[in-house]
Formats: sequence, structure tokens, C-alpha cells
Amino acid sequence: MKKYTPVIGLEIHAQLKTKSKMFCSCPNNAEAGSPNTYICPVCLGHPGTFPVINKEAVISVLKAGKALNCSLRDESRFDRKNYFYPDLPKGYQISQDEKPFCYDGYLEVGDRKIRINRIHLEEDTGRIVHNEKEKESLIDFNRSGVPLMELVTEPDIRSAEEARGFAKELQLILRYLGVSEANMNQGQMRVEVNISLCKENGEFGTKVEIKNLNSFRTVYNATEYEIKRQREVLERGELVVQETRGWHDQREETFSQRAKENAHDYRYFPEPDLPPLFLNESPFKKDGIEIGVELPKEKRNRFKEEYGVDKENEIEVFIDNREVADYFEETVQLALKKINKNEAKKEVGKIAKNYLFSEVLGMLNGGLVNETKINPLKFADFVVLVYNKKISSKIAKIVIKEMFESGKDASVVIQEKGLSEISDEGEIEKVVDEVITESQPAIKEYKEGKIEVLQFLIGKVMAKTKGKASPDQANKILKQKLN
Repeated sequence: MKKYTPVIGLEIHAQLKTKSKMFCSCPNNAEAGSPNTYICPVCLGHPGTFPVINKEAVISVLKAGKALNCSLRDESRFDRKNYFYPDLPKGYQISQDEKPFCYDGYLEVGDRKIRINRIHLEEDTGRIVHNEKEKESLIDFNRSGVPLMELVTEPDIRSAEEARGFAKELQLILRYLGVSEANMNQGQMRVEVNISLCKENGEFGTKVEIKNLNSFRTVYNATEYEIKRQREVLERGELVVQETRGWHDQREETFSQRAKENAHDYRYFPEPDLPPLFLNESPFKKDGIEIGVELPKEKRNRFKEEYGVDKENEIEVFIDNREVADYFEETVQLALKKINKNEAKKEVGKIAKNYLFSEVLGMLNGGLVNETKINPLKFADFVVLVYNKKISSKIAKIVIKEMFESGKDASVVIQEKGLSEISDEGEIEKVVDEVITESQPAIKEYKEGKIEVLQFLIGKVMAKTKGKASPDQANKILKQKLN
């Protein structure tokens, strides 16, 4: 069987989160209104209308370019991209060809840098809704003219996992920057995958494009399927056809949409109704634009170093859910103030993280952390009790559950339910004596060198005291009596 290396590039469109559309004053709110309500003569392409550039959209793209390690052009312009489609009322799209705002960037996915060829700005088209039952197609122009950022990578991606990883990391960055919601299920971010297979001798294969993928799952599945399909075609001694393909979710396979023998001639030319843009001058001043936020990669590194969160799946919970991360960090900071030991950040962070993941988020069952009755201050009080070993892990689970259900402070729950720790040494010693009397076979094993039996005995002490005994005191007294 011959070896083939996948060669993959991505084209990703993301709608920008601006107040108005790209070239007119219509609200940028395509999903909210009834079809064809957020429209005007400009975004419908009526004769005699003139576009006006949305400054906020330009700055959003420049900010994204900086975050993605791109060079920003000093001078740029918009171009007309000419083609006919029913949802394109002007018969052309205002886009960018030779002078995109951003170029030569990269995004790290895992331990690899995926190069970014360009990022440019254009207007979105309308939306065609097909009604199979009525055998008709309807057009909604609410989306027409929405500012659309397009990012094009170099063909540096080598697997479906990397393709998905790039798209996911880009979505996070756009959300952190606040320039796009990038919700794929609402069409705010759309991915197109270009795939070919390179032969062992270095000869490049024929490129196939998969259009309009609207989830990370479909990006992965469509890429995996197409790599397999092209490999099977080549191994049969046939040729891969250059074409555009779609993805069928139910059948989980790509399907041919149209042949693409040559690049389409869009007859680009400079948009005559818009001036060139000098991006180092007012109102843009590209060199003064600040990213202004901590990006996902920086946050991952900080959570590892500051809080000792080293499991990838746990870090990604914090990266994907900023509300959870903010709740966690506020809790840790409040707890550190209470114990006045900033050097205990990792230890306190570990306690907060463990109970947040295993108890609070579990009880929320998909709900928002901001809606829980346990606010960060109450959670910090609870964490301090655990840190100071005032409650055992068994009691802690009882307390946190009651706090979640009632919203009461940890100290109130402990008092009302009689869960205070047994700290009287004499009382604990009595229980230890009972455990030793009842556990002679285990005592014999301990004296024969099986040290791990000690944890079994401590467990019996904790069970007899219903989790109220201090584990440290139980351990100390057991050791004294056994040794």
C-alpha cells in the first residue's frame, strides 16, 4: 500500500460583532429579526446607493491580525469580486484581493505552527432557504452586508485533528478578543477545507474543496472521510477530480457539488466607490491598536504555572468557559486573603478546582456557574475550611451539597447539621481502641510490614465518627498505638 501525506488548507469566514453592517447603517443582527427586516437600499444593492466603510469592522480585523501574529499592511483597499448568485443582489461582492489588511501570520496548534496566508474583510451575502416540500427557494437578505472576516491558511495542516484544532483555537481567540461570537451553529463561523494527498515522491495531488462546514465535528469527520476517499481512489489507479464537495451529515460522507477545473475569474478591480485606506493614519492607527486581553495560549500557561492545573482536559474547561475560569480565580484570591498565605496558591487552587469540577459543576449539570447559590465568597469560605482541615472530605461533600441547595454559608451548614470536627484527642483515642480491637487480622498485617493497611484503619475510624474525626489526629494516634 502506497503512503500518502494529507496536505490541508483552511478558509474560514467569521461574522464580526459590530453594531451595524459593513457598508450601511442597518443593524448587524441577522438572526434576531424576521426575514428581510434588517435591510436598506445599500445592502440590497439598489442603483445610485453608495457604501460607507465601517471603521469598527476594520479595527476588529486588525486586532485579530495582531493576535494571530500577522503583518499589518500600511495601505489597503477594497475590491469588487464579480459573480452572480441569487443571494448577491448587486451582482458583485465588495471584498479584498491584492491588498488584504493582514498577511504572513501563524497560529500554534499543539506543537506546530500553522501559517496564515492572509486575513481580509468583505461583506456577507444573503441566505437562501430551500423548501423541499413546496419545491421553492426563498432568500433572506438580513445577512446581506454583514461584515465578514475571511482567514486563509497555508497548506500546512496534516490531519483532521489539526484542522479541527485550528478552527477551535481560532474561535476561542475571536471570542476572547470580542470581535465575533463565532457560533458555528448559527452560521457566524464557517469552515472550508482544501485537501489533497501528496505521494511518497513528493508529487502533489489534486486539490478538492469541501464547502460550508458548520461544526468542529463536521470539520473533523469530513476531513477524515475525504482523506480516506482520495486514498482509495488513488489506490484503484484512478485520478482524483478537482471539484467542490459538500458534507452530508446523515450519511456522513462528502458528495460532489460541482466540478472546478480552473480558478473562477472573478474579474477583481478596485472598488470605485470606496477610497484606499492608510492604516497607520487616523482613524485606524494600526500600530496603536492593542489586543487588550489575555489570549487562550497565555491563559493556559498561566493556569499551569500559578495554579498547578496540569491536566489538559481540566485546563480546557477553564479556557472554553471564561465564566468558570473567572469564578475559580475569584474564589482562590478570596481564599488566599482569608488565610493570608499567597504562597499557598497552588494548594488552595487544587482544592478549589477539585470541588468545583467534582461537585459544583456536577450539580449544575450544564447550568451556568454564575447562577449557582454558592457565590465565590461562600465557595472561598468552604475552601479555607478544607485547606485548614476543619472538615474531612466526607463532611466536605455533605456541606457543599447543602450549600448548593440552600445557599447557606458553610459554617451555618456545619453548625445546623452538627458536622463540626471532633478534635478532642481522648474521644478519638476511644474510637481508635475500638478499631484496633475489631481489626486484629489487619493489625497483624501492619506489623508484618504492610504499611498500606494504616489507611484502611484510618478509614474505619472516619466511618465510626461519620467523617467528623480529624484524619491527621486519627493517623497520629493509630501510629502511636501500633508502634
